[in-house]
Amino acid sequence: MHTHDLSAWQHDHHFGAGNESAERSTRLVMWITVAAMVVEIGAGWWFNSMALLADGWHMSSHALAIGLSAFAYAAARRYARDPRFAFGTWKIEVLGGFASALMLLGVAALMVVGSVERLFSPSAIHYREAVAVAVLGLVVNLVCARLLGSAHHHGHGHDHGHAHHDHDHGHAHGHDLNLRSAYLHVVADAATSVLAIAALLGGWFFGWAWLDPAMGIVGAALVAVWAKGLLKETGRVLLDREMDHPVTAEIREGVETALAESETRVADLHVWRVGREAYACALTVVTHSPTLTADEVRACFSMHEEIRHSTVEIQRC
Repeated sequence: MHTHDLSAWQHDHHFGAGNESAERSTRLVMWITVAAMVVEIGAGWWFNSMALLADGWHMSSHALAIGLSAFAYAAARRYARDPRFAFGTWKIEVLGGFASALMLLGVAALMVVGSVERLFSPSAIHYREAVAVAVLGLVVNLVCARLLGSAHHHGHGHDHGHAHHDHDHGHAHGHDLNLRSAYLHVVADAATSVLAIAALLGGWFFGWAWLDPAMGIVGAALVAVWAKGLLKETGRVLLDREMDHPVTAEIREGVETALAESETRVADLHVWRVGREAYACALTVVTHSPTLTADEVRACFSMHEEIRHSTVEIQRC
């Protein structure tokens, strides 16, 4: 599919059943997270728990980020056939994931500041009530993770029905980065809930009041690591850093091997991602053949169905 109507492909392949399921699940998770956030922040303030407050404010950032993911899906669907988007609207979803990762880093920084302050200025904590609310928060996170996990498996199965020669060799390459960002927010929130519960129990039973802010710092470090990974994955797509992908070398090798008799070589090659499992490429070949056509060059890598669009320039010696 090198010269077919891209607008129809963009809509059918990048807002199919998988994306609709992901959008519904993401929107539902956003409202559940907002409700749990209000409860946790109120309880953390009332019961004087830094770990619970950190978890609640952390959850507030997740509510905003997950809402951003839902908005990205809606925008991508709305403009899927807009001709102003040369290769469709898939990168709106990736941009949503990138913004979510930045929010995660911001929350991690706020968690560290709040926890350090509490280390030097400890206050009494109502442990029994705080533990109960933290457990409630964890249950909410697990339910949300299940909802997003189901949407992920649905979308993954749908995508593979359209890519029989998928050459993606990385976790992020064949997956929905927008959904992954929402899922990561929920999982990070669940992890901080577990840390908050551990800190509160330690303080309750052993009198380790310092454990509450210490766990806040540990949680912040964990969130920062996850955010860094998501920034790397989404940034790679947004900056078109795909020249190290195996398909690039396979295109070059395919062309030069198939057209070796005419001493044809690839002088310039650019490959970039335009969808979850789709690429565009632009290449220039130098040849001694007086009759070589662009279609003959495309035929050399036609087995790569993930190449959805190609531009070929031929220079004759």
